[in-house]
Amino acid sequence: MMTMMTGLLRSSSVMLFLLVSLSVMALAQSRRGAERGADKGTLNKETFMDMESVSNPAISPDGRQIVFTRSWVDKVKDERVSNLWIVDIDGSRTRELTSGPWRDSQPVWSPDAKRIAFLRDRDGTNQLHVLWVDTREAAQLTHLEQAPAGINWSPDGKLIAFTAFEADNDPILAVRLPEKPKNAQWAKPAVIVNRLAWAADGRGPLPQGFTQVYTIDSVLGGTPRQITSGKYNHNTPEWSADGKTIYVSAIRKPDAEYLRGDTEIYAIDLKTLAVKALTTRSGADGNPQVSPDGRWITYTGYDEQKFTNHVASIYLMDNAGGSKKLWAGKLPSSPQGVRWAPDGSGVYYEMEEQGSSHIYFISVDGKTRQITKGTEILDAYSMASSAQGNGQVAGIRTSFKAPGTLVTFNVKDPANMKTLVDVNEDVLAGVRLGDAEELWVTSKDGLKVQGWLIKPVDFDPAKKYPMVLWIHGGPWSMYSVAFNWAFQNFSANGYGVLYMNPRGSTGYGQEFVNGIQYSYPGKDYDDLMAGVDASVAKGWIDDKNLFVCGGSGGGVLTAWIVGKTDRFAAAVSMRPVINWHSFVGTTDGPNWYYQFDKYPWEDPMQYAVRSPLHYVANVKTPTMVMTGEADLRTPMRQSEEFYRALKMLKKETLLVRMPDEYHGWRRPSHQLLQQLYLMAWFEKHSNKNKGAPVDTDTSQK
Repeated sequence: MMTMMTGLLRSSSVMLFLLVSLSVMALAQSRRGAERGADKGTLNKETFMDMESVSNPAISPDGRQIVFTRSWVDKVKDERVSNLWIVDIDGSRTRELTSGPWRDSQPVWSPDAKRIAFLRDRDGTNQLHVLWVDTREAAQLTHLEQAPAGINWSPDGKLIAFTAFEADNDPILAVRLPEKPKNAQWAKPAVIVNRLAWAADGRGPLPQGFTQVYTIDSVLGGTPRQITSGKYNHNTPEWSADGKTIYVSAIRKPDAEYLRGDTEIYAIDLKTLAVKALTTRSGADGNPQVSPDGRWITYTGYDEQKFTNHVASIYLMDNAGGSKKLWAGKLPSSPQGVRWAPDGSGVYYEMEEQGSSHIYFISVDGKTRQITKGTEILDAYSMASSAQGNGQVAGIRTSFKAPGTLVTFNVKDPANMKTLVDVNEDVLAGVRLGDAEELWVTSKDGLKVQGWLIKPVDFDPAKKYPMVLWIHGGPWSMYSVAFNWAFQNFSANGYGVLYMNPRGSTGYGQEFVNGIQYSYPGKDYDDLMAGVDASVAKGWIDDKNLFVCGGSGGGVLTAWIVGKTDRFAAAVSMRPVINWHSFVGTTDGPNWYYQFDKYPWEDPMQYAVRSPLHYVANVKTPTMVMTGEADLRTPMRQSEEFYRALKMLKKETLLVRMPDEYHGWRRPSHQLLQQLYLMAWFEKHSNKNKGAPVDTDTSQK
């Protein structure tokens, strides 16, 4: 602009130029403003960090109040923070209980409903706190090196049980260096490993030690009393009705680290600390819950059948470990949140099935009924524990177009469900979202498979739209009807989004889970292609602009798909396994060896033929690979191996390395970047944009 102006000698010409320039600038700003105004009606990328969430609902024993965790994005620190809020059961007096730029979570009411125990992370380590509801005063009870978990009040409210890490300082191989010179700065000592698992994704290297159960004074705190001992991990502490015993789940057996999932339930006498095993079978037994009268214990578990993933059942026994029986079996998925009715008439539990999640009840005489219904996810439920609570429940409800909201209802009238808190109502006001359509398709071998197809916003059946096949991880998990920002953002950008539950998914029973036993990936590929075929057959999908992506297990299948077909215009494999032979020994645990019926040194070809690397020469699809550099679940070396093979073959590819991220990305900006890189790669390789540059400002709303 300045160069042009210096060439104008007459002042009138200068004035004319300025007027024209200002007019052009005003017009451009007007157009950008109009574009932003149009974008405001859809779920654009700016909404990602504005979205909040509610979780951890806990209803008071008398059923009058609900405390919950409210989380949001600190845009300056690029992290999620959370505080505790509380609301009356009628929706009135919604108010903040804790405040500050840290993470408060996992609230648990005291039996008298006067105090709330919770975890607070101020400096990188959660600590146990107790808050007085009437004054909002809080006291820190623990000062541990490792975070406590499994908070559980004693029946009289005097003690709190929890689990925490105990270091094992026994030397593995003792050596002694010569004495250091004064002010010497020697290198760090070696780390000696003698365990099957020495690191965990999201945590990093694991110190030598075990998880033990402790109790602590609920008012004064002080030094916790250690209840369990030995070189075993203990979990899910549960008090007896009289407060004299704590029940735990553990593997207190020789070679415990080799006994995959073979947990038992133990009773620990709090006076003598004597330990008694109440279960002894081969298979998992855990999550003990004591009946209100203290006579019975319900628990979840299964008989070991060497499945790669077992669907658990609900069992019942007396408090001495006798009279065991299967209470609820052959379930579509493992039950969660099993808890007794206050009158001891049976137990309630939460269960996923065919994309939804609901609450169920089974009576002591074995009669089961579904409490909540509908095309929605209702999870994290909490029930008033006293008779005074009269069956009042709090939970988090979500559906295709509704992010999680805090709701309440009574089990006697579950249809009358009331929304108490919606923290995203302001963000979504006036925002148009894509409609979702349920699909049931028939796979190549006749198996019926469920999925959903989200249509683009402002869908016009006369138009053709690109479509993304988005594959879930696990692989033993379930896509659901819950709100999904990423899917709806693609919908806002003119894409259809297909997501399926191929065989191996949970929510459809044990036989469906077993569909990938010793054969993953395998026929799940056929299930996904059947979903793509059914979507294209609807007539509005542009079959020249199909895209595919997925993370973890979805990354595996994405990498597998591009080695099997070239029907997709572009693909993004996120956090994948590429070479099973190298993966099983380098991931953060030994369990993936059990996905195969032989070890890799016994039958290497079994691992090769299930590895996407084995088919890399077939790849014709432009394929981007994206993984966190700190990932310990599917280590970066897996992605590098695939990327380099593609590059050696001169395939169209990119490697996106997200710094400091584990398997589940923590930084909000990185989570948003994943979405933007996906869309940029798909736009770049869209058949509509072949050879044309992509303007990310207009292509990524």
